[in-house]
Amino acid sequence: MHDTETFQQLWANAVTEHSQRVFLVFNDSSGEPTSWTYEEFDDLVAHTTATLVNLGVKHGDPIHLALRNCPAFILLWLAATRLGAWIVPVDPASTARDIASQIRRTKPKVGFFAAGRREVYLAGAGRQLESVVELTETVGDALPGSPLLVLNTLPGDLMFDAVEPMDRLAVMFTSGTTAEPKGVMLTQRNYFGLAQSMAEIIALKPGHRWLVTLPMFHGNSQFYCFAPAIAVGASIALTSTFSASRWFSQAADLAATHASLFAAPIRMILARRPTDAPHLQLQHVWFAQSLGEDHYREFAGFVGCQPRQLYGMTETTAIVTADLAVQPRSDVIGNPILGRRLELLDPATGQRVSEGLPGIMTLQGAPGVDVFAGYLDDPITTARSFSTRNGETWFSTGDLARRDRDGTLRFVGRVDDVIKVSGENVSLTEIEAVIAQAPGVLEAAVLARPDPIRDQVPIAFVVPRDRNRPPMQEQLSKWAELNLPPQSRPREWTIIEELPRTSVGKIRRFQLSVELNAKETTPA
Repeated sequence: MHDTETFQQLWANAVTEHSQRVFLVFNDSSGEPTSWTYEEFDDLVAHTTATLVNLGVKHGDPIHLALRNCPAFILLWLAATRLGAWIVPVDPASTARDIASQIRRTKPKVGFFAAGRREVYLAGAGRQLESVVELTETVGDALPGSPLLVLNTLPGDLMFDAVEPMDRLAVMFTSGTTAEPKGVMLTQRNYFGLAQSMAEIIALKPGHRWLVTLPMFHGNSQFYCFAPAIAVGASIALTSTFSASRWFSQAADLAATHASLFAAPIRMILARRPTDAPHLQLQHVWFAQSLGEDHYREFAGFVGCQPRQLYGMTETTAIVTADLAVQPRSDVIGNPILGRRLELLDPATGQRVSEGLPGIMTLQGAPGVDVFAGYLDDPITTARSFSTRNGETWFSTGDLARRDRDGTLRFVGRVDDVIKVSGENVSLTEIEAVIAQAPGVLEAAVLARPDPIRDQVPIAFVVPRDRNRPPMQEQLSKWAELNLPPQSRPREWTIIEELPRTSVGKIRRFQLSVELNAKETTPA
């Protein structure tokens, strides 16, 4: 039984109950993997906590983490958890301008960055930070002599304020696919609840091992992999970077049993899989953002299990829905998980939609407990996102789904990802998943263009599998005629070298829109 509903207590219990079990296996591609038990890693966390205290970090203070996947990221995260401080994990590839904005908005006590990005980080930080710490993002950060492991202050001598469930633990900036990133505020209670929920839903056991290749600063790795592993004493196999061509060999070499990915990385993995890559026997794979049926079957054949699509976002902490059917499918997000109450509401009227019609997914939940606590320095957006009905708080996700006759949910996309073509609702996300399966296509993005007759029509941007032999537009149009309904067929095809994406693979449609508008308004 847990003493308090905090992530700090969850970690403490894991160390007590699973001290000799492996917690982390880290592979930075420079040598043999390094592993730590729960007890060994907790000793490093204690010294890292002492380092934070020596840097002036107290209960309630933020620290800025511009680090890729590495032991230092996890040490600082857990040390902040123990101290009652909070982390601001950001894309390590952030520009100086982005770093300046992040630091200005969160006012961290200290910033941690990699030696290889020193110039950019310091240019962004300017004089806003009291202290900065340069790290290597290697195993060396967890070895004697590391800036994190201050040995002149014994961790046992430190006194900490009590950590409370509603203490802030993180502010995560959204990917900013359509606007300036929002700072999502998360509490100790958020992490405690999602850890247990995500572990229970798939019956995670101490002997299981998550493969984490997606970036740690993103909610997917923290929420769906690390936190539930800690809840049950399972282990994590962490790679420093994502490699599509090495993903299968990494999963095999690191003895992974579980994995979590997005659709875009899965398509990249399939396109770049070496012929001698091992076939895996994973027990479970989560994925987000619909895969085409062909890609789904191909990937399932290689990983040895049927991947299950889920739906969640940083603001919802734990997932909202999952396809937990005996025979999971490629194109559904399943049903609300136990304890989640979800309604689909009409974007215009706010009323519940009928079967088969798209509605905004609206989730019941208490801020800071079941869902995020609110948006940093943005009370207007926070107030707009929440509503109260019959004494209950509901969060509007801004994402659309529709319910099949049997109650199963299908993800449609963001509200602005659904367009009207001659009066018909068309999901740009669904079109993209289909086009990505066309011969010669690696991936695709679909935008809307105004049309005097049909209101709007879809247009497609396509990245070829082979840049030297891109598919012809005529071939793509004929393929679309066979695989898409008339209203969903792109009226224009553009071959491009790569799509603008966020760090976890989400398409930056707004960037394509800007480039398209610039092209259309540039004089010939």
